[in-house]
Amino acid sequence: MPSFQQLLLGFLNHLIQNESWAQQRLRIYRGSILRLEAGPVLLALQVSDQGFFAEASGTDCPDVVISLPADAPLRFVINRNSVLASVKLSGSADVAEGLAFVLKNLRWDVEADVAEWIGDVPARRLVQLGSRTFEVLQNGAQRVAQNFAEYANEDSGLLPPEREVLGFSDAVNRLRDDVARLEKRISRMAG
Repeated sequence: MPSFQQLLLGFLNHLIQNESWAQQRLRIYRGSILRLEAGPVLLALQVSDQGFFAEASGTDCPDVVISLPADAPLRFVINRNSVLASVKLSGSADVAEGLAFVLKNLRWDVEADVAEWIGDVPARRLVQLGSRTFEVLQNGAQRVAQNFAEYANEDSGLLPPEREVLGFSDAVNRLRDDVARLEKRISRMAG
């Protein structure tokens, strides 16, 4: 049974195979090692001479480390942009920028892959159905997250309501200003 790393590697290379621009861009970084960290998952990949990814030894020193939060899969379902915003890159800036560009801009032509198996028209309809289903699930997940946040803020007492936080911040700012004025008065009296 293939490991998660082998499945991800095969998937990435499948996407790259259909995008000549990605292969050309990756060839610039041949030999570079990328380590992907997402919670307990650690993947080590190396850029091949042909512009694809290959397995790298986990002991090799990576040129770039991409760190994702452990909740990245859930974030991806709720809001894909929040995953991209939470990515942390470290290592060689050139390699990180190049790899990030390729990974961010790869697109999977699901319809073309499905069409190879079942034909063009059924593939189109199946992908449309899948897209609508994903949107419904995504909207549902967003509503659940919003409802939980509202419950945590308003009803449960787990978190203070926003109005109380804003009131506290205003009170702290007023206190800071009052202390600054008092310090000025004291320095004038002492001077």
